[in-house]
Amino acid sequence: MSRHIEDLEIIASELHPYFAAEDEAREKALRSCRQVIRHSADAIRAVHRQQHDKAKQLLSSASDLLRELNRDLAQHGKLLHSGLVHDAQKEYAEARITSALIAGEEFPKPGTLGIGNAAYLDGLGESVGELRRYILDSLRRDDFSRCEELLAVMDEIYGILMTMDFPELLAHGLRRTTDSIRGIIERTRGDLTVSLRQKRLETKLGDLR
Repeated sequence: MSRHIEDLEIIASELHPYFAAEDEAREKALRSCRQVIRHSADAIRAVHRQQHDKAKQLLSSASDLLRELNRDLAQHGKLLHSGLVHDAQKEYAEARITSALIAGEEFPKPGTLGIGNAAYLDGLGESVGELRRYILDSLRRDDFSRCEELLAVMDEIYGILMTMDFPELLAHGLRRTTDSIRGIIERTRGDLTVSLRQKRLETKLGDLR
């Protein structure tokens, strides 16, 4: 056997454990990310149903999974900063932000969530759609108590994201998220305006009777 062949075999034996470990870490991360996304989605559903205790339990489980993920991938930087992990962090951020806004709790900051800044901003943008859903549900119940407040929050989120005009490499899918928010806000403003006018008209007619 030539020296070159021996060298290649040695190189291969050294590289194989590295990629085997990366593959094992990826498979575990994939399972964890799916669980985080599932818990986050279920938490948002619970929030809309006013099941805030259930939402907190689900978000706590998602947080534990993300902490474990960060620890497991500490030696696998490429995986830690992959789109797979980013998406899980984004969904978690969306759920935490949505829950805080609807429940009237303290607004979660990026550092307290243990996630990347880009994922936080993406989650912040995605929460606008959930606020629209909450406002529409409130209008159906004739509950106008927080609609204008939350619409103002949606406007503020849009304004903040508009200032984050950075390259895709840094901000991932933020620009696409920001572009969709404007239409969501305008539709919500229109729906709220129509409902408020109708409510005032009903009140006037009631007074006349």
